[in-house]
Amino acid sequence: MGEFDLIARYFKRPARRADVGIGDDCALLRPAPGMQLAISSDMLVQGRHFFSDVDPRTLGHKALAVNLSDLAACGAKPLAFTLALALPQADEAWLAGFSQGLLALADAHGCELIGGDTTAGPLNICITVFGEVPLHHGRSQALLRSGAQAGDDLYVSGTLGDARLALDVLLGRLKVPEPVLSAARLRLETPTPRVALGLALRGIASAAIDVSDGLLGDLGHILECSAVGATVEVDSTIGLIAAHAYYMSYRSTFFNDISIEQWRAWALAGGDDYELIFTAAPSQHEAVLAASQLSQTPVKRIGQINAKPGLQLLDSLSHSLPNRYASFDHFA
Repeated sequence: MGEFDLIARYFKRPARRADVGIGDDCALLRPAPGMQLAISSDMLVQGRHFFSDVDPRTLGHKALAVNLSDLAACGAKPLAFTLALALPQADEAWLAGFSQGLLALADAHGCELIGGDTTAGPLNICITVFGEVPLHHGRSQALLRSGAQAGDDLYVSGTLGDARLALDVLLGRLKVPEPVLSAARLRLETPTPRVALGLALRGIASAAIDVSDGLLGDLGHILECSAVGATVEVDSTIGLIAAHAYYMSYRSTFFNDISIEQWRAWALAGGDDYELIFTAAPSQHEAVLAASQLSQTPVKRIGQINAKPGLQLLDSLSHSLPNRYASFDHFA
């Protein structure tokens, strides 16, 4: 099977939103009137971002999900994406599963595959995604990292630490009951991009970012861009994990043996959560809860934004904790 046969069989579809899609040197994408394009790229590399034996369908899902998560953090509606794919070989079974997982998530979000590239080489997946954000009187309604204000509440969606728990088990650092691993592995390999929440938070949140490298590391980008500091109620982030139904089922037999420090590390620096961290003025609290309900995405307040730069961590008794939680860095 040649390169163009591969594209035609597994990835080419009729153009819907794009004026010109797969099959020409360039795709032509026209934003709607009053909209601006939001664009993001992410790369997944075998051995760095995923195991060699990962199910290709879940890999296809995650490859797009991590990009849709960036759109969610910007409050952008997905439009289209391109796929650059390096393959060691044209394995038809692998390609069938990968394309099914990829395109199923794309269809769920109305996000059209409009082009890309394929080549022989070590397995590498690079996706560029395009979304749209409305302009209001010429001003973008996008959620940015730079809008946090002193006094804002700090929120996070969903649960934190599940993906890192699964990774530690898969790397042989920890043993858990099989149902726990299965549930946590779903969070690692098939994350849910919080697109609906991001859209619902437009005009409500003052700043946002998705959690890819760990809560504290990604929060640090908001603090730097907004020139503010934050207080994080650390053990409230742990509560997000502990409240999960499948964890509760096993707490008496397993999870009570895990130290509080381990719980904190997973929640604060685990990474691969693809939840949203966002800030909003206290006056917007009811609107945040309404956005949570509208998007069917749980959110929880975990702290506040301070005028003085820096990060303060507090335990459940409001005692200060040292910040020894290093988020993921490819080149550290």
